[in-house]
Amino acid sequence: EVQLVESGGGMVQPGGSLRLSCVASGFIFSAADMKWVRQAPGKGPAWVSSIGTDNDSTTYSASVEGRFTISRDNDKNTLYLQMNSLKPEDTALYYCARGPRGPNMIYSNRGDGTQVTVSS
Repeated sequence: EVQLVESGGGMVQPGGSLRLSCVASGFIFSAADMKWVRQAPGKGPAWVSSIGTDNDSTTYSASVEGRFTISRDNDKNTLYLQMNSLKPEDTALYYCARGPRGPNMIYSNRGDGTQVTVSS
């Protein structure tokens, strides 16, 4: 059974940082392109970032470029999202997904998400 379990969310002030993690199981993580997507209150889901199988081919949405960094540790079957200079508009449910790299919402599996709230 494929499982993706996110953690690391929380409440942070504007300008703060958080690091999200996603532990994968049930498939060959090292062979899978991965991505982060988010859903803000009252809005549809939106692609955030993608990464290839070997920490290559990273891409970011324009709204997070330069502030967020996606990475992975294939030995630990874990995907990360380092989020710096957080803004209130980054408030959303963040979830990791297994799917093709690039700016798209195509995925075969998705976790339940971790909540990020940016507020003063």
